[in-house]
Amino acid sequence: MQGREVGSKMRYWLTLISGMLECLCFAGVVFGYTSLVFVLKEDQYFSELCSNNTVSNSSLVETDCRGQDEQFSLVFTIASFLNNFLSLINGYLFDRFGTMVTRLLGVSLYTTGTLFVAFSSAANSLMLFPALSCIAVGGILLLMTNIQVGNLFAAHRSTIITFYNGAFDSSSGVFLIIKILHERGISLQSSFLALSLCSIIHVARTFLLMPRTHIPYPLPPRYTYGVNCGQADSYNVEQVKRTKEEDASGQGSSGKDETAKSDETEVENAEKVPSFRSCVLSWFFLWHLLWLSILQLRHYLFIGTLNSRLSRLARNDPTLVSQYTNAFAMTQLCGVLCAPWNGLILDRHKGKPRAPGETEQDADLRSSYLSLFLTSLQCLFFSICATIPVLPLQYITFILQVLNRSFLYGGNAAFVSIAFPSRHFGKLYGLVMSLSAVISLLQYPCISLVKGPLDGDPFYVDITLTLLSVLVFIHPVYVFIHCRRKARSRENIPPTDIGPTLAQAKL
Repeated sequence: MQGREVGSKMRYWLTLISGMLECLCFAGVVFGYTSLVFVLKEDQYFSELCSNNTVSNSSLVETDCRGQDEQFSLVFTIASFLNNFLSLINGYLFDRFGTMVTRLLGVSLYTTGTLFVAFSSAANSLMLFPALSCIAVGGILLLMTNIQVGNLFAAHRSTIITFYNGAFDSSSGVFLIIKILHERGISLQSSFLALSLCSIIHVARTFLLMPRTHIPYPLPPRYTYGVNCGQADSYNVEQVKRTKEEDASGQGSSGKDETAKSDETEVENAEKVPSFRSCVLSWFFLWHLLWLSILQLRHYLFIGTLNSRLSRLARNDPTLVSQYTNAFAMTQLCGVLCAPWNGLILDRHKGKPRAPGETEQDADLRSSYLSLFLTSLQCLFFSICATIPVLPLQYITFILQVLNRSFLYGGNAAFVSIAFPSRHFGKLYGLVMSLSAVISLLQYPCISLVKGPLDGDPFYVDITLTLLSVLVFIHPVYVFIHCRRKARSRENIPPTDIGPTLAQAKL
């Protein structure tokens, strides 16, 4: 028995470490698009959209590649939109069919995308549209199935969720490695063929180190999963129900009475879980959607226009543009180091005694508003720095961007898991990502505005987004007020009435 428990713990750690490597090296590579654009321009993708213009009163000829830049921005806009918009469908698939089916779909899409890039060329540049979209959607599916690994380590659940999201952010550095390899003579096609072959690892991990359905929370005793050599205790909802029925049929009258009481309790608890509809219509969900949508739009617009922004500030000096592109990609690698700090903020109350009458969910919410506030404040500072058109200042912008982005997505997943029932996590996480993706489509008219009437200067668009960022502070303020109200209501409840009130404390 002890050996089995040791084996399960070892498997938990292997799942955690391999999941971190999967997110770090593959899941979010599409967000390193700025480095990839540099390579694609050197390989003459969409070069037919560049035109040569003669400067008035001079014999000098300037190359105008605004059409090429706009096309590259459109590729990223569509990929980032589908990355989030399809999360609703992905969340339903995950909740309905479980981990194995969802991961196999994700691996298939990811492999298709990398093969599209591997077999693309300047002559068929349009292949980049389905390629980057498949890579983005496949990557978010890998992340979604890995988030549940936090359930294996209850005391550090939020920390692991944010850690995985940080690894997802840092994986954007993979395109920097491809850029450096390209400068050393290794073709873009060879690099993406190598990424395609790595899908074998994803498939092996799906069968060996991940469950067929879901990792439950809280975790049952001696829980295990994956391919087992011999008997082991795994968790399956249908199997648990069947076991209860068998136990009930074999018990005496007293046992039947106890089982009936237990079943009644389970039915009552199930009825107290909020419905999916009530969760969607709650203020928590609406303010969280606004918070995520504005912050995400700011980041997407910054990443999608970074190459043209740097070209403008560096006066089209390719050496300077390459230097700052490498600096941006290097800072993205630090996302995996920044994200756990947000998890530590969210988990700082774990192991400490709770106030009388305070539920675990109340305690989690109480620690979440500081995380939401810090994320909002970081975005405001990042947006201000991005607005100032000074090239050396962009180093600070890069640091604030990766810090804020690692807090944003880790905090998003953690808040959804805290504020709403676990049975709705996949659908709610998918819905909030899908709806925020619709808002992120505003980046394309913003880009068109910058490229057209504003003549490539994003200053006024940046000012507008900075002012819009102030609205995100509504979310942490609302959560803070909600927690204060619940604390006051508990203070007004006599000690003898606290017990019955616990069942009503859920959202």
